[in-house]
Amino acid sequence: MVVMETRSALWVAVTALMLAAEPGRAADLGGLRTDLRRTLIPLDEIIGGGPPPDGIPPIDAPVFVSPAAAGGWLRPKEPVLGVRVGSDARAYPLQVLLWHEIVNDVVGGRPLVVTYCPLCNAGLVFDRVVDGTRIDFGTSGRLWKSDLLMYDRQTHSLWSQMEGRAVVGTRVGVRLARVPANTLSYEEFKEAYPAGRILSRETGVTRAYGRNPYEAYDQVDSRPFLFSGAPDPRRPPKERVAGVTLGDAARAYPWPVLARRGVVHDDWEGERLVILFRPGTLSALDRPQVADSRAVGATAVYRRQIKGRSLTFEAVPEGFRDVETGSVWNLVGHALSGPLKGRELHPVPHVDAFWFAWAAFHPKTSIFGDP
Repeated sequence: MVVMETRSALWVAVTALMLAAEPGRAADLGGLRTDLRRTLIPLDEIIGGGPPPDGIPPIDAPVFVSPAAAGGWLRPKEPVLGVRVGSDARAYPLQVLLWHEIVNDVVGGRPLVVTYCPLCNAGLVFDRVVDGTRIDFGTSGRLWKSDLLMYDRQTHSLWSQMEGRAVVGTRVGVRLARVPANTLSYEEFKEAYPAGRILSRETGVTRAYGRNPYEAYDQVDSRPFLFSGAPDPRRPPKERVAGVTLGDAARAYPWPVLARRGVVHDDWEGERLVILFRPGTLSALDRPQVADSRAVGATAVYRRQIKGRSLTFEAVPEGFRDVETGSVWNLVGHALSGPLKGRELHPVPHVDAFWFAWAAFHPKTSIFGDP
């Protein structure tokens, strides 16, 4: 039995979610026909989380509703994972993703897989076309470094959610293309995309949507669940960071720094970046009901150049203002007023995740603000 250094209520909740199965070392892959001869990781580092493959059921036929219709069950500050392809903007409420972790979708004509790992608090979106073939993903019931291991249904290869990379099986070494996405409040998504669509609770299965089965999991100093070894000691294990990779370089922007400043400018790896922080968005991993949880905020990362001109931003009550033109921008990078109204900043893919997870997958990561 794995001993968790969190509240007993969390263990009860997670155990219930895992269908009362005993977590532990994975002796097999629960019937998956994965080619174990091809692997980038030691197989004994794969942990059995409890459920069988697809025991946490992915959503393969997502149903969407209007932002107004979602208001009947989604509170304004609740977190959603937002993504836009062309004119098609969609939001995936974390109160739903907590129970499914994977959505196979097509957004703006582009096949995507929308993922959320509660144990790492990481929401990531990927293109799910590989070598011209659209692939579909399921939950393997296994973890690596406390992170969701997905499997593709075509070859049963195992994929690391944090890396978007196949680590075991036929497709070993293949990486999925990242698609920029933001975890933000339902209210902010609705204001930015009034014609957008919200993933509904009509998932084909019955779950206690709105309830958080990981109560108090995001206590900043608590130990991660089913994580081997010691977390990187440079930051508290479950401090939230905005993680960015450029080429082979990785950098973490701690949320406490972002919250104090509101805006961070960083010239790094040849890019002129701006990292925005907006208070108000709720945690999905705090109280028994997501809607009752504490506010933790939301982030976004952009290149801060428009037609070769670098902008300097400051946080203001209505959003963010660039000093050069006085234009006001929102968290999704749209200029709402001023000379640049209608323009958009270029998003840089990033992930909001717990520090322990970011550091586990990027052990050489730098930390913004470190000497």
